[in-house]
Amino acid sequence: MKLATYQNMKIFIFLLLSSHFAFSVKHSLKYITTVSSGLPDLPEYVAVVVVDDDLVLYCDGSNKMIEPKHDWVKKVYDNDPHHLEYYKITCFDEEPPYFKAEVNRLKRRFNQSGGVHILQRLSGCEWDDETGEVIGFNQYGYDGEDFLSIDLKTETWIAPKQQAVLTKLRWDADKARIKYNQNYLTVIFPEWLKNYLAYGRSFQMRTELPSVSLLQKTPSSPVSCLSTGFYPHRASLVWRKDGEELHEEVDHGEILPNHDGTFQMSVDLNLSSVTPEDWTRYDCVFQLSGVNEEIITRLEKDRIRTNEGKSEIRGC
Repeated sequence: MKLATYQNMKIFIFLLLSSHFAFSVKHSLKYITTVSSGLPDLPEYVAVVVVDDDLVLYCDGSNKMIEPKHDWVKKVYDNDPHHLEYYKITCFDEEPPYFKAEVNRLKRRFNQSGGVHILQRLSGCEWDDETGEVIGFNQYGYDGEDFLSIDLKTETWIAPKQQAVLTKLRWDADKARIKYNQNYLTVIFPEWLKNYLAYGRSFQMRTELPSVSLLQKTPSSPVSCLSTGFYPHRASLVWRKDGEELHEEVDHGEILPNHDGTFQMSVDLNLSSVTPEDWTRYDCVFQLSGVNEEIITRLEKDRIRTNEGKSEIRGC
């Protein structure tokens, strides 16, 4: 897979820190390391631990900060303090100077003097809890292009760019490095993944219903139905007229993350051709996956939040 280009780095990090996806049979543990050069607004070294695309740990190696993202993650580290200590040593002491030196080496190899440059590593494993199959991966990208990836079957490194061949040859000859990767990617990481899943299952399987609000900027603006605070992200939000879902005069927004790990979404309804007498024929309907009951909000004047007043319907 392609790693993010530096132009999209801020968006990439924001989405990464906020993303939550479906709990599935195939589980994954990902370690994503991002090292930047020439970006004063971002730390030079950032690493995150992601389980099933849910951020569980954030580390800012430049500022010596490490942050578990959920209470259940803290329980993992309380039960196995050496696990967290490994992250601290790796993030604070070992990797920042190593990756910084690698960026400088790559800049010379690519004949680059200044500018913005990004080195990323994506490593980890996938585990199928039905078949027990484990797939380990470790790959590097530089300035948004694939640079190196390990092939555990052949015990060699794949170099898609000419500038990576020198590193490939050096790492192919380092048999201890290959064995180290095999051990972590196929033995240690899968065990850590199972440990995370055991502690985090109740959190990842939870459901949270949203609050639903009707918003309108001006009397001539579309009415926006906003639902916020729901989890998981598998949800629908639609406008219905007389019980039938509308597809015209409707504008669906994207599902967006909230800072607390929940989600929000909105859908706008254009009322320019609707008389006030017909407003009550319209409903905004929210449906969360796994929950039978719908949250239905009738389009009524006194429920619309404007600059002058507000009304809110809370899911229960």
